Amino acid sequence: MTDAQPEFLRATRTSYDAIAPAYTDRFSDWPADSHPLDRSLVTAFAELARDHSPAPVADLGSGPGSVTAHLHTLGVPVFGVDLSPRMVDLARRAHPELRFHVGSMTSLDLPDETLGGILALYSIIHIPTEHLAATFAEFHRVLVPGGHVLLGFQSGRPDDHDEEHLHLAERFGHEISLDYYWRTPESVGAHLDKADLRLQARVQREPVGEEKYARAFVLARKQP
Repeated sequence: MTDAQPEFLRATRTSYDAIAPAYTDRFSDWPADSHPLDRSLVTAFAELARDHSPAPVADLGSGPGSVTAHLHTLGVPVFGVDLSPRMVDLARRAHPELRFHVGSMTSLDLPDETLGGILALYSIIHIPTEHLAATFAEFHRVLVPGGHVLLGFQSGRPDDHDEEHLHLAERFGHEISLDYYWRTPESVGAHLDKADLRLQARVQREPVGEEKYARAFVLARKQP
């Protein structure tokens, strides 16, 4: 992470480094702890991504690595990318057969048109709106023609605004500085369209259990 990179990236990296062990303990049992609809959408994405094999899928914001590992079991060539070095270290320990790299979805260290797909579950929530265009342009750059991107995120309320902002200074008993941006599927779809990633599907489900926000999924495709 260089000094030229935005402050939000440094703050996000430092925050997840601080909470990495606790976060991993809480969220490392995917898909067992996931909603059936969420699993079905990831399975559908995997089927689409396999059409571009051996071009791999990048799981961006891979965290503990459990979703990356699940994609692997579905026959997808996949690797994980996470901003937090501690998260990457824990993912490597849990899944030594898979590749995990430290990096940012805003600037991927990959050649053009090398990925068969991009999965980003609950990671674009830390990207400020003014950086979404450049981030999605980066997705377009690294995807092969016809490649898909599946985004999952907590959804904002579609009332008089399409985004909610939350700042947390503490989580899991650790001092952090982490910003969250809740957006609607419509607003995310519009940003993807501006990056020439064509909307294929939008799905939103209501919160269950301890969830406070609806969950949204947006599937988009780079034109062949």
